[in-house]
Amino acid sequence: MSKYWSDLTKRLAPYDLIEGLERVKNSFNSYTLDRLSLAGAAAALKDENYFRETCRNVIRTREWTVKQLEELGCSVIESKANFVMMTHPEIPAKRLFEELREHGILVRYFAQPRIDNYLRVSIGTDEEMKQFIDAVRKIGGII
Repeated sequence: MSKYWSDLTKRLAPYDLIEGLERVKNSFNSYTLDRLSLAGAAAALKDENYFRETCRNVIRTREWTVKQLEELGCSVIESKANFVMMTHPEIPAKRLFEELREHGILVRYFAQPRIDNYLRVSIGTDEEMKQFIDAVRKIGGII
């Protein structure tokens, strides 16, 4: 029944209103999940070998990334997650965030007290993290 009402609403409401509501809804939850994503996640969790191997890869790549950042003089908050919080010794986080974006690298910046000089960096593939480190080096004038 809810699908019926959703479709009906989309036909009756002005497009800009629906588009605006969708944008606002998704801005609160940047990790929206559709049925396909949920099905893939459920399948991945059932495959214990895949799950364990993926965890090992994230840990290995995270440890490599932290080591590289620390060698650049960055401070990194200890993490057991699939992301790290880091700060550069000379470049303010907001500027580093903007310059990384210019290099096509997306990280999260929070303009909030106590974390406004940190970036949240999700751990990606080995290649993605090498590109991230290379960009930090270039922005910091090391390359």
